[in-house]
Amino acid sequence: MRGPLSKILRLNIGTKLLLGFLSYGGLTLGMALFALSSLDQLNAVNYSITQRDIPLMETTDRMVENLLAQELYASRSKILKSPEELALFWKRGEEFKSLLGQLNTLPQPETIPLAALAALYDEYTRLFLLSSSPPANPGSAEAYERQLRAKQEEILLLLKKTSWAAKQDQVRKTQVVSEIGSRAFRVIAGLCGVGILLGVLVALVMARNIAGPIHQLKMSTKVISEGKFDSLPTVRSWDELGDLSLAFKDMAVRLKQLEEINLDANPLTRLPGGAAIEAKLKTRLKEGGPLAFCLADLRNFKAFNDRYGYARGNEVILATADILRQALKDQGEEEDFLGHIGGDDFVVVTTPERYERICGAIVAHFDQKIPQFYDPADRERGAIRGTTRRGEEVLFPLMTISIAVVTNRHRRLKNHIQVGEIAAEMKNFAKSFSRSIYVVDKRRDPSTGGTASENP
Repeated sequence: MRGPLSKILRLNIGTKLLLGFLSYGGLTLGMALFALSSLDQLNAVNYSITQRDIPLMETTDRMVENLLAQELYASRSKILKSPEELALFWKRGEEFKSLLGQLNTLPQPETIPLAALAALYDEYTRLFLLSSSPPANPGSAEAYERQLRAKQEEILLLLKKTSWAAKQDQVRKTQVVSEIGSRAFRVIAGLCGVGILLGVLVALVMARNIAGPIHQLKMSTKVISEGKFDSLPTVRSWDELGDLSLAFKDMAVRLKQLEEINLDANPLTRLPGGAAIEAKLKTRLKEGGPLAFCLADLRNFKAFNDRYGYARGNEVILATADILRQALKDQGEEEDFLGHIGGDDFVVVTTPERYERICGAIVAHFDQKIPQFYDPADRERGAIRGTTRRGEEVLFPLMTISIAVVTNRHRRLKNHIQVGEIAAEMKNFAKSFSRSIYVVDKRRDPSTGGTASENP
């Protein structure tokens, strides 16, 4: 009996229906279709959030930053009569228009006030030109200034309204996700109850074979609805219920990723933060594949911040993030990872075969782009004046980037804590150089010591 019974239990639901359980099979099929339909709805809503709402909020925030920066550069150019500040004003203007173009590429662009934003910004730039020209009469310049400030307030208000509408849309869609999950839970729970009754009427063995997995799927739905994505029950089944369990787990992984991205992202660069970095590193170590962990830090960034202020310091951080993104885009692969620990510390997770190209591109582009953030006199001098914590006045060289690389090419890495300690040690070594550089830990055994590798 064990042999034939085992074969029957291993059949899919459709075959079991043909053997006599048409009613139970129809019920289970309806449950599966409903669950898959709910999953499809969840995926559609999540896709809308990640592809429209979040990019829309990020882009409008960057447009606000550009407009405020333009106001700063406009004031400086008028006070200092500086063509560099005026050039920065127009550069920010080009960035604003580029971001406006990005809004047009988002899904449902007709719901975004693109035409109104473009018209307001054109009027803003026209008023700026008028206010910058020699006044026709003593009161005209002041009038243009008032109109310019009023137009800027209109643009900021429209951008904030657009961002707020996107945020409200995201909240609404999140509520829809919750409603879909609750409805799926209620329906599946009801179907499970009916299935158990039918199973008991048919046979105890069949009830254990089908009702058990259904109960576990019900618990999975409840666990997911409570926000617990890592403790889903395992459904040991060879039929459609097993496939549904895998679909639930895939959904839980995706929901967890979306939650971590939303909660952990760095507010300035929008890159994954410390928790996401730690999770990525743990996953790579657990998989046991080739790993290269690159920790990047800016040397003399504090002196730059003290000299020029936090606003320009934030611009350097954003520029550094763009440099790292571009390096990964040009030299990396899709599975490579970029994170922002905070401040001027960034992380790249790649493989030993690619880190040299990636780090080389980062160093080259950093040394080419970052000096442009210094004033011309400081840039020509190659240093800025500052004070140490002891109050001593010294010259701080221009910023450089130091990258510490830890790989598992020559030794086995035990855990993420060990990787972090080695990276911190290598970073201190890298910062002992006066130029942008990446250094690689090539020691084969932590107990025997060894030397790091310096790279130009």
